[in-house]
Amino acid sequence: MAARYYCADSENGDHVDDPSEDALFDLISELNDLDNTFVVIQPDEDDPAWFASVAVLDEGGYEIVLRDSTRREHQVTTDTDIDGIANDLIVWLAGRDFPGRPNQQTGAF
Repeated sequence: MAARYYCADSENGDHVDDPSEDALFDLISELNDLDNTFVVIQPDEDDPAWFASVAVLDEGGYEIVLRDSTRREHQVTTDTDIDGIANDLIVWLAGRDFPGRPNQQTGAF
């Protein structure tokens, strides 16, 4: 069964459909600077409009990239707190548009 909303893929081939915060924590925890340097979260579709990635930095910690072309968002940050990164990702992912889900209201009622 394909992901309903998005999937996470790491460099070593791990794949998780619709990962929870705990699953993202596990994927990030398993990153290393040898053969599993990044994880990408994006819709399970061709040419996705948005993605998030977490990559290991040489000097320690992680680089987090959040990109949504439909909203003209592009944010690059660094952090060392895996729990905080996973939580921030879940919050950001909750704000994305998904096929079959109504778009969120951004203006006043």
